[in-house]
Amino acid sequence: MAQALPTGGASTGPTRTRGRTAPEPPDVFSERTHKVARWAAPLAAGLVYGYWAASIRRHGGPITGWNLLFGFLTVLAFVVLYAVVRAVAQRLPREGHAVLWGAFAGSALGFLYAQSGVAMFTCVVVSLLLAAAVFAMLFYCYYTHEDATGHHMA
Repeated sequence: MAQALPTGGASTGPTRTRGRTAPEPPDVFSERTHKVARWAAPLAAGLVYGYWAASIRRHGGPITGWNLLFGFLTVLAFVVLYAVVRAVAQRLPREGHAVLWGAFAGSALGFLYAQSGVAMFTCVVVSLLLAAAVFAMLFYCYYTHEDATGHHMA
């Protein structure tokens, strides 16, 4: 059964879904909370990613200043690339949108996997497999929730 997608704004009244009127879900959080969450979630993910990369790179050894610097630079790179991908992907059609997020996910995994010291061929294969899976999942999601012009179906 198809559900109406929330618009992200204040409730404007009922919407029509397959011939019947359904009330829009209420927007529980304020606009300020949504703005904070737009940056807090990627920053939190970046901090986890940076810690993970730094811990893989030190191979169980002691934490050093270079290891901390590497972790924080990884956080910075992750958050900046995430922001760029999010900004660019919104302007692309569903195919490009899915390809861009798939490439981001595959590259992120490949970088982490490469820190463990395995063969580069293995990193590339695993990254491509994840990128293909993310592309397929997102393309299916966008394809089933948009009309032919790329607008969300109500």
